[in-house]
Amino acid sequence: MNLILFGPPAAGKGTQAKRLTAERGYIQLSTGDMLRAARKSGSELGQRVAAIMDSGSLVSDEIVIALIEEALAANKGAPGFIFDGFPRTVAQAEALDAMLAKHGQKIDRVIRLEVDSQQLMDRIAKRFAEEGRADDNPDAYKVRLDAYFTQTAPLLPYYEKQGKLQGVDGMADVDTVAHAIAKALG
Repeated sequence: MNLILFGPPAAGKGTQAKRLTAERGYIQLSTGDMLRAARKSGSELGQRVAAIMDSGSLVSDEIVIALIEEALAANKGAPGFIFDGFPRTVAQAEALDAMLAKHGQKIDRVIRLEVDSQQLMDRIAKRFAEEGRADDNPDAYKVRLDAYFTQTAPLLPYYEKQGKLQGVDGMADVDTVAHAIAKALG
């Protein structure tokens, strides 16, 4: 089972991914973690990633797909993969589909955590006030939320047309969300 947890920043994707890895043995493929690990590895691909990141540029879709392909090969026999942080655009989704097809795999399900943007903003503001986490700065979060709606949300029709999109109430408590995801996965 290959799946994508979909939703804006702070919707709870990371929390649910951790539960799925613990409960079902899925491998979480976080592109951010993969890029940092590649950089640290010193491999040829890692050196390319480091040079790109050091220059402040974005790593190309081609490189991210290559990292995902390496992770799939390194985890043959895994019961499934959770894609985290990728794809973010239709072009990336198409590239991911093509790469998976080469390996006889596909995205089986896209779970959309349906959330209320204003409640997320309130949650972030509260966390920032209580914990002072720099990544929870409400102004920075608003930029990330806007980027999600302009760049990533257009993926919804892409997966809906494929019959893979399943919505889950992401504003419910963690256990209720986990139960709804389990039900959607079958």
